[in-house]
Amino acid sequence: MRWENLTVDSEHSRADAALFGAEAVTTRTFDTPEFRGITFHEIRARSIINRVPGASRMPFEWTVNPYRGCTHACVYCFARKTHSYLDLDTGHGFDSQIVVKVNAPELLRRQLASRRWNGDHIAMGTNVDCYQRAEGRYRLMPGILAALRDHANPFSILTKGTLILRDLQLLRQAAEVTDVGVSVSVGFTDETLWRTVEPGTPAPERRLDVVRTLAEHGIGCGVLMAPVIPFLSDRPEQLRATVRAIAASGATSVTPLVLHLRPGAREWFMAWLSRHHPYLVGRYERLYADGAYAPKWYQRRITRQVHELAQEYGIGPTRPGLPRRTAAAVVPSPPPETAEPTQLTLL
Repeated sequence: MRWENLTVDSEHSRADAALFGAEAVTTRTFDTPEFRGITFHEIRARSIINRVPGASRMPFEWTVNPYRGCTHACVYCFARKTHSYLDLDTGHGFDSQIVVKVNAPELLRRQLASRRWNGDHIAMGTNVDCYQRAEGRYRLMPGILAALRDHANPFSILTKGTLILRDLQLLRQAAEVTDVGVSVSVGFTDETLWRTVEPGTPAPERRLDVVRTLAEHGIGCGVLMAPVIPFLSDRPEQLRATVRAIAASGATSVTPLVLHLRPGAREWFMAWLSRHHPYLVGRYERLYADGAYAPKWYQRRITRQVHELAQEYGIGPTRPGLPRRTAAAVVPSPPPETAEPTQLTLL
């Protein structure tokens, strides 16, 4: 593994020093059912606040990612490519070789206290999920949230993990002193599709329970309806069922995002597609013939349908009775085709 080649610049920061030294890596496995077959590489990072390159056109400039790799094992996850920086496999290796920045909370607290830090918004869950299964063991997020709260630093979280409810009190405390945004990713409610395409995630209904619980505790939560998977979750009745369930959960907003297939993710997803839905391979090759993104006409059609359904079910950016202190989580739009690989939402 090329630990020595993993630099701060690889994570879109301005510095050009190694993120950590190879001698600082501790590799562990745990013989418990939930972690069987997973290897954890514990490192002490040298930087934790990462700058997103301006060319990405993301609506946020800074991110914090306490993990690399993700046990959610979503077959379409764009972040798979990042594992190749470590000479790790972007397929099964991404799902089972997890890098853990064990000093993330203390490092973040130190960086937030620096005179060079201006208190800008920090987005989390934009590369891999900070509430993936590993968080149950390593418990990095409570320290991260406490540091952000203590410095009144605005932040947002995007997650598929129900574990975020463990930190509900910290989220409420932070929302008292700064802008906090939370979004949950639910692309579809089809359980058969979920079991094959997102095998390591909580079920869609459990994620919507998170939205419901957060709303009950005064924390408005939006839903990133992502990805909408062409020919598998995009039929009108499927879109309606998903938006209806999102509305019933009390979500403050719904934002659709069509599947995109970047290098690393594309190969893994197409291999999955050929095993489970071989009749769709040709259609995908034609739909994504021009690059990582579906054609604009298709994206516009899905966006229009979802927005119309959202209006029908009464979902919008603001609704009577919503808490005003808590901001909606920042959800980026896809960058242009010519942009270099950047950190996006967890898809």
